[in-house]
Amino acid sequence: MMLAEAPPLARNVIDIRAATKVYGMGDIQVHALRGVSLAVERGDYVAIMGASGSGKSTLMNIIGCLDAPTEGEYYLDGADVNALGDSELADIRNRGIGFVFQSFNLIPRTSALANVELPLMYAGMKKAQRRERALAALEALGLADRVDHHPNELSGGQQQRVAIARAIVTSPAIVLADEPTGALDSVSSTEVLRIFDQLNQFGRTVIVITHEQEVADHAKRVVRLHDGSIYDDVRRAAVIGPPPMAPGRVA
Repeated sequence: MMLAEAPPLARNVIDIRAATKVYGMGDIQVHALRGVSLAVERGDYVAIMGASGSGKSTLMNIIGCLDAPTEGEYYLDGADVNALGDSELADIRNRGIGFVFQSFNLIPRTSALANVELPLMYAGMKKAQRRERALAALEALGLADRVDHHPNELSGGQQQRVAIARAIVTSPAIVLADEPTGALDSVSSTEVLRIFDQLNQFGRTVIVITHEQEVADHAKRVVRLHDGSIYDDVRRAAVIGPPPMAPGRVA
């Protein structure tokens, strides 16, 4: 499987500076993040790890523009995210970042093809063009014979591949995955991680939120959180992920 290469842009696609996140009101406050600073170079492959309550999900929501820090700065492709309006943030979530979730988040009574077309429809793409792109994405992920199947007619691994096709169909620079293998068996997990490996090989910035060391072993860099702070940030000397998949192409 060959994937469209990301365009060469600014070196740091993500630049978070002294971000804090506090939930609650009055005397009852939860400090989910405590002054986190994180810069991610374009084309990197980063695993963010931590136990439940460590702040990794909060950090993911901030990276994905699903939430904003209580204090601190976030620059995405050099743009100050805190200064962006709702429509600009929505556009980033639709085009700039491809989301992959543990629970797949597919629309139940809708075909695989229609699920993958959805972000293109929101982007205003014409029907024929979005169908062509969605079909290409599904074919590249080995699902050409499943385009008309609904999620309940697909295995967990196939559903996650549909979700990945939906995430990459807009050719985002960043793929952000939250526990992407958490609901999969070992064979499907290996298949999904191989896809992330190749997405990164062809220039996509991949960020995976995980508590599984086997998943983190595919990343080039591992960031560990504890009690809302980064306590370890290591670039790995070698990545032990599986070899690339067979050639193909996603526009």
